[in-house]
Amino acid sequence: MSLASVRAFFAEKAPDIEIIELASSTATVALAAEAHQVEPAQIAKTLTLKIGERIVLLVARGDARLDNRKAKDAFGGKARMLEADVVAEVTGHPIGGVCPFGLATPLPVYCDVSLKAFAEVLPAAGAINAAIRIAPDRLAALVGAEWIDVCQTAG
Repeated sequence: MSLASVRAFFAEKAPDIEIIELASSTATVALAAEAHQVEPAQIAKTLTLKIGERIVLLVARGDARLDNRKAKDAFGGKARMLEADVVAEVTGHPIGGVCPFGLATPLPVYCDVSLKAFAEVLPAAGAINAAIRIAPDRLAALVGAEWIDVCQTAG
């Protein structure tokens, strides 16, 4: 699954978007920023969160940190990071390649408003060396994401 499911997702919903595959790993924000020659904030990281029994995806800029108070207010409960093995199972993507595209399990997707600081962001694309370049509004539209304000940024 993973990269193949992301390819299938874009083939169906946005055939104009090219998946960028690199020879090197882009599994962390720092590695991805260096490989794509952008600032770390422009990398769109996808967090898999559990709130009570609900699992959701949150896409945020690379330098953002989850604000526990904002998250609790927005989600109606304490948000916890999901364990790595469960992340891979529910998303179908490996850690470092998690994205809201081509998911193994349909999950609610939220985009943090911090992404709107950029005309273009780079989320992973289902593998530790794959990404895409996309406008934040288009990313949210493609995955049916709701905009939310649950992060703190350095800036």
